[in-house]
Order: sequence, then structure tokens, then C-alpha cells
Amino acid sequence: MQAADINKKWKALQEAVAENFDMDIPDIKVMLFLIGVQELGKGPKEFSKREKEELMHIATCRLFSSLGFYELEGQDEQGWPHWKLVKPIPNYTLMEQEMIIKSLIIDYFEELNFI
Repeated sequence: MQAADINKKWKALQEAVAENFDMDIPDIKVMLFLIGVQELGKGPKEFSKREKEELMHIATCRLFSSLGFYELEGQDEQGWPHWKLVKPIPNYTLMEQEMIIKSLIIDYFEELNFI
């Protein structure tokens, strides 16, 4: 997918999420948080700052697992998923990182038939 296509789909996804969740236009961090909550599977609740960081990490691992970089190891006793790095992620430029993450987030929401 070309950068222009990614940005067009990204904007549409942001607007759809904002409308469905009755919130301002979400940035990448908010989208990662939402994916992390979805992957945790415990529904909405209050999370500590540390838990929010862990949720974004879960989302990142889940997204990059589709490219073969991470593999789900299992869940801990509280039901939190744990991932292991199976191959190193290349050193992408900041622009490349942003485009890849946006593209993976778009794919994730498409898989859920959200968009």
C-alpha cells in the first residue's frame, strides 16, 4: 500500500473510531491502547499508567506478529498475553515506522470488520 493510500485509510479509520467511541480524533498511541484493550479481552476498565503502557506493548506485539516478528507465548495468571520476539525488527526510519504501524492498525481494524 502506498503512503497516500495509507494516509487516506488512516484518516477514515480515525474518524470512524472517534465517532464510534464518542471521542476526539485518536492518534497512534490511542489506537494502540484500544487494540491492547481488545487483545486483553477484559473489556473497558480503569488502567494504571503502567498497565496502559503494557496494553500499548501488547498491541505492538500483536500487530508485528502479522509480519512474523513476534509470537504469542501465552497468558500469565491474570490473563495478560505475553509475546516473544522471534526475529529482530529492522531499523526503520521514523517515517517508515509510522507508515508501517498505521498500515498494521488499518489491517487490524479491517480484520475486525470495523471499517
